[in-house]
Amino acid sequence: MTSRPLAAEPAARTRVEAPDAPRRRRSVSGRPNVILTIALLACVAYFLLPLVWLVVASTKSNADLFSTFGLWFADDVNLVENLRDVFTFQNGIFAAWLRNTVAYAVISAVGAAGLATAAGYAFAKLHFPGGNLLFSIILGAIMVPTTALAIPTYLLFSKVELTDTPLAVILPSLVSPFGVYLMRVYADGAVPDSLLEAARVDGASELRIFTSVVLRLLAPGFVTVLLFALVATWNNYFLPLIMLNSPEYFPLTVGLAQWQATSAAGSGSQALFSMVITGSLVSVIPLVVAFLFLQRYWQSGLATGGVKQ
Repeated sequence: MTSRPLAAEPAARTRVEAPDAPRRRRSVSGRPNVILTIALLACVAYFLLPLVWLVVASTKSNADLFSTFGLWFADDVNLVENLRDVFTFQNGIFAAWLRNTVAYAVISAVGAAGLATAAGYAFAKLHFPGGNLLFSIILGAIMVPTTALAIPTYLLFSKVELTDTPLAVILPSLVSPFGVYLMRVYADGAVPDSLLEAARVDGASELRIFTSVVLRLLAPGFVTVLLFALVATWNNYFLPLIMLNSPEYFPLTVGLAQWQATSAAGSGSQALFSMVITGSLVSVIPLVVAFLFLQRYWQSGLATGGVKQ
């Protein structure tokens, strides 16, 4: 007799509390969205504000740089004058630095991507004695800072008399342990074993399989490593600083740093601040163009490499 009222009470409480449950869920789920939006806006501001400042500052003269608000334009726009000064100062050496940087970055990026692709495919699909040990050594090399290897690399190149030559910058940049790791992971998921077995049954050599079949499948990963190596070599400062002595071999990073040091040491007698800023803007443009042009390959490379086929 008393069991029915007792059984009905939880159902009644459930019916009373049910309308409030969706409201609570919406309020709880809405808080992380606001936090993530704020964090995303903060990241966008962190990355874009320096670029906005660089564009605005490139339109100012030396006097306006220190007398006007940094994130807004001055009354007089001096962008054309600054560009002319950049490319004519010291007999147009900035153009030589730009050519050097393009040559160093392109040759190093293509070479590093090619070596990383071949090594990654070998570690992923070709089983050979000591492969796991060699790959473990490569993983350990990722943890070593490049600045820690700069002095030993300089001593090694000095022994073979390659310092103060373009090879002193290009050869060390061809080695990319992270690129090898990335391409091993990518090749493991992007190259089916059945396709390799079919090519071997047809009598194709390993070199023919790699050049005719594997490279096409690994093209997105190749472009991904290419972009990473391109940016790393383009922005490299410490290695060319210790390897090169002749200004005609300098990349943009070392050359612009020398102009900045000249401005700071000259106590204002040779103010090159606007030229340094404008030259920095010019040095950024090729990287932006490269990312915009290769963005779809880069995104597909990162996404496909994490999918096991």
